[in-house]
Amino acid sequence: LQVQFRGLFQMILVLGIGGSFPYGFHISVINYPSVVTNSHFIFQHIRKFINETWIERKGSPLPPKTIMLLWSLIVSVYGIGGLLGSLCCGYLTTRYRKKKCQICTNLIMLVAALLMAFSKTAKSFEMILAGRFLYGVGSGFSLNIHPQYAGEISPKKLRGFTNSTVAVFLTLGKLAGQVIGLREILGGEALWPWLLASSGLSALVQLVILPFLPDSPSYLLIQKSNEEAFRKAIRKLWGEGDHQAEIDDMMKEKAAMASTKSLRVLEIIKERSLRWQLYILMTVITTLQLCAFSLCIFQIYFYSFEVFHTAKFEESLIPYVSLGIGLCECLSSILCSTLIERFGRKVLLLGGYTLMCFVLALLTMTLSLQHQFFWMHYFSVVLIFLFVIFYGIGPSGATISIMVEIFSQSFRPSAFLIVGCLNWMGLFVLGMIFPVIVDSLGPFCFLIFLGILASSAIFIYMYLPETKGKSTMEIKAEFNR
Repeated sequence: LQVQFRGLFQMILVLGIGGSFPYGFHISVINYPSVVTNSHFIFQHIRKFINETWIERKGSPLPPKTIMLLWSLIVSVYGIGGLLGSLCCGYLTTRYRKKKCQICTNLIMLVAALLMAFSKTAKSFEMILAGRFLYGVGSGFSLNIHPQYAGEISPKKLRGFTNSTVAVFLTLGKLAGQVIGLREILGGEALWPWLLASSGLSALVQLVILPFLPDSPSYLLIQKSNEEAFRKAIRKLWGEGDHQAEIDDMMKEKAAMASTKSLRVLEIIKERSLRWQLYILMTVITTLQLCAFSLCIFQIYFYSFEVFHTAKFEESLIPYVSLGIGLCECLSSILCSTLIERFGRKVLLLGGYTLMCFVLALLTMTLSLQHQFFWMHYFSVVLIFLFVIFYGIGPSGATISIMVEIFSQSFRPSAFLIVGCLNWMGLFVLGMIFPVIVDSLGPFCFLIFLGILASSAIFIYMYLPETKGKSTMEIKAEFNR
C-alpha cells in the first residue's frame, strides 16, 4: 500500500505543509494575550517595539489604550485578510485551477514573511500589520484549496484518510507555533520577528515542490476534458494498479455533469437539489466553528490557563502544560485519520459530539465547585484534556471529509466559498461576543456550546447519510431519496 500510493502520500505532505499548517501556526503564535501564554510574550515584545518606534518618531510614548488598539488591529486584520482570500478563491480556482492559485498563494505568504522578518530592522510596526493581513489573505486561499485538492486526489478507499489530514496539518501547525514560540527558542525579545516570519519556510517548500506534482485527476477529466493527463495523474498518484472502478465512477460523474454548469454561490443557495447538502454543510461547519474549533482556541486553550493556575501549577510550567494539550489534539487528529475509513464519518462525528457534550456538562460542574473542593481543579484539567482528545478524534477530521464529499466537482468551489465566509466571520463574531458571554455566565457559558452540540448531533443523526466508500454520484442519490 505504501509503495503503490507513494505519489499520493507525497502529495498529501506537500499540500499540508503549505495548506492548513500555516493557518494553525498563525492562530497559535498571535492571538489575544492571556496569562503566561506564548501570545502574551509576543504581545509584550510587539507592544514595546511599537512604543519605542513611536518615541523615536515623535519623541513621546503612545497611550496604553492606543497600543492595545494597535495590537487588536494586528490580531483582527488576519481575519479580514482571510475573509477577502476566501471571497476571491472560488472564482480564481475555477478559472485558473487550484494548483496555480496555491502557487500564487505561496508567493503572498513569502512577501508577508519578509515584511515580518524585517519589520524590527526597518522600525516599522506598519510592516507587521501589512504582513499579518497578507498572511490572512494567503490562509483564506489555502484553507479553501487544501481540502478540495486533497479530496480530489485520492481513491474512495483512502478519501476519508486524505481529507482528515487537513486537520492533522492544522494541529501540527498549532503545535509548531507553541513549540517555536517558547521563550527558549524564537519567543524571546531578540528573535520574535523571525518567529513571525518562520511560517514562510512552509510556503517556500511548497512553492519549490508543488509545480512538479499533478493537478487532481477529477479536475483534469471533468473540467479540462483531458483524458490522457487524467490517466497520467492517476498513475503518478496511485501507482500501477487496477483503478478501473475509480475511473468508471469519474466517467459517470463527468457524464452527469456534462449538462450542468458550475454554479455561483447564489445559484447554489437557490438550487433545490442541493438544499439538504447546504443544510448539512452549514450545520457541521457552524458546529465545528462555534463549539469545537472556537471553543478549543478561545475557551479551552485560554480558559485552561486559569484552571492550571488555580490547580497550583508553577507559572513557568503552564506554557508546557498547554503544550501538552496541543500535543493531545495533534495525536488525536492523527488517530482520527486512521479510524475514519474503519468506522465512517457519521459515527466519528456523532461519537465526538456526544462525548464532548458529556465532558462539557462535567466541566461546568467542576468549574462551578472548584472553590469548594480543592481536588476539583485537577478534575477540570483532566476534562480539558479529554475534551481536546474527543474533538480531535471526532469532529476535527470527520467534518472536513463530509464537506468535501457531499458536493460534486462543479459545485465544490462555491460551496467552499460559503465555508470560508462562515469560518472567518465566525472567528470575528466569536472574538467580539466571547468576553461578554464569559463575563456574564462564567462557567455556565459551556452550556450554550453543549446545547449547540446536542442539537447538531440530532440533526446529523437524522439527515446525514454515511459517505464512506461511496462515489460522488452515489452520495448525491442518497440525498435525493
